[in-house]
Amino acid sequence: MGGIQYRQIICEHFPDQLTLILGETTLIYRKQQYKIKHDSGRDTLGGLRYGENPGQEAALYRLVNGHLALAGVKYIRPDDALVSALADDDPAVNMMFGCGKHPSKTNMTDVDAGLGILRYLCDQPAAVIIKHNNPSGAARNASLKKAFEAAWNADPLAAFGGALVVNRAIDKDSAGLMAKRYLEVVAAPDFEDGALDILLRRRDLRVFKIKHIDRLKDYGRHLDIKSLMDGGLILQQSAVNAVLKPEDFLPAAVIHNGLAFRAQRRPTVREVSDLLFGWAVEQGVTSNSVLFVKNGATVAIGAGGQDRVGIVEMAIWKAYRNFLENLCRKTMGLPFKDLELAAAGNAELKRRKEEFQAAAQAAQGGLKGAVMVSDGFFPFRDGIDAALKHGVRAIAHPGGSINDHEGIEAVNQARPRAAMVFTGQRAFRH
Repeated sequence: MGGIQYRQIICEHFPDQLTLILGETTLIYRKQQYKIKHDSGRDTLGGLRYGENPGQEAALYRLVNGHLALAGVKYIRPDDALVSALADDDPAVNMMFGCGKHPSKTNMTDVDAGLGILRYLCDQPAAVIIKHNNPSGAARNASLKKAFEAAWNADPLAAFGGALVVNRAIDKDSAGLMAKRYLEVVAAPDFEDGALDILLRRRDLRVFKIKHIDRLKDYGRHLDIKSLMDGGLILQQSAVNAVLKPEDFLPAAVIHNGLAFRAQRRPTVREVSDLLFGWAVEQGVTSNSVLFVKNGATVAIGAGGQDRVGIVEMAIWKAYRNFLENLCRKTMGLPFKDLELAAAGNAELKRRKEEFQAAAQAAQGGLKGAVMVSDGFFPFRDGIDAALKHGVRAIAHPGGSINDHEGIEAVNQARPRAAMVFTGQRAFRH
């Protein structure tokens, strides 16, 4: 069957219009469809190619009428549409470019996840690569090209086939680098002259122009709807990041059994910047999760684990793997796995492999001097100790565990001493 199933458009039977009534408010949604031009010269009209998997019918709806307000909180209006406003032939709304394939449900939700992170990273050029609804890498920099390069290098294996979302117009230099990488989707607020042509040379790449990216920081809450297996619904307000500036962090300080515990070292200016960046990225990571950040870029992201120490250990492993991968590709032009296979029967390549592994150990997988961010508190100090052992120098987590004093002791006992702050809010995302 090959890849045919992934190109086939599933015939869906969802209605053209959907109406949702919440109390006195009526919300009206319209199903989105797209006209895709093919190399053969024929056009196809359809909506989403399929849902999360081939064989699942899916439809995307855009809010076209109604403005929800609950408990004094006004929700996003129809004019604020982002991914749901994508069209292929109307320059008045967000545009979709590309060749050959209609978008799938995962394409749309991955871009949406990237936008959810970028809303907190508006002050600098930033790039987020989303894979399976989680960031594989994120970075910010004075240059969009450098931000993309750092986001890709944050996990070059996971980034393969991902959705890239950026918050600045893409220039030709950035487009040239992006076109050399295999991406499913590129989303940006605009494209400088010639940049779009470079991107569209990549077969099957879907390119989205989303005009409201430049004002994401102004976006409020939206209605989050979860469908249950029995057809029931859970409605909730979307989450809001309350830690946006250094003073929003809380001192890591608790009273336990009548004794006061307080983190003795404060984070440096660079560490605070990385902690804020990490907490912004954490808003888009599936819980339980931790991530490591250094110099405005993620080093490794651990997402969706059942136990916190296990997810810390997995993220540490990914950091070492990412370090080896980047070093091998940069110096030898091949993946580290290829080097491992070739080294089995070649003494010189075996020596090079061992050199790379020694370099990774010396740099502690790039974690030396990094910070760690966790979406939930640490129930025990084991996860904190694991990170400190590999060179992490500052930690941010919500706080609130009965064992917070143990984590504070861990950073105070570290040599050199590490820093810790509390966020005062959790960032779970299921």
